[in-house]
Amino acid sequence: MTKRPRRNHGAAFKAKVALEAIKGEQTLVELSERFQVHPNLITEWKKQLLDRAPEIFDKNSKHSKEPDIKELHAKIGQLAMENDFLSVALGRINAASAKR
Repeated sequence: MTKRPRRNHGAAFKAKVALEAIKGEQTLVELSERFQVHPNLITEWKKQLLDRAPEIFDKNSKHSKEPDIKELHAKIGQLAMENDFLSVALGRINAASAKR
């Protein structure tokens, strides 16, 4: 028996399978044969979809995929200042050791 390579399913595929499971037109076994996925995975994806469905319609929550531009600019500025400070400090250390 040959071992089949591990498959990584995309979000769109998982959503499609989970929606089919929610519809209830086919059994888990039929869906698993149709999509060639283990029934336990279908059950897990269905549960995740039902648990996270309210997040889609929640207008007050920030989307985690959208970074806050102001925070990123502040972080860039902070890192630039730290780099400038450290480069100057390193220059002083090298200059002091060269005088010895």
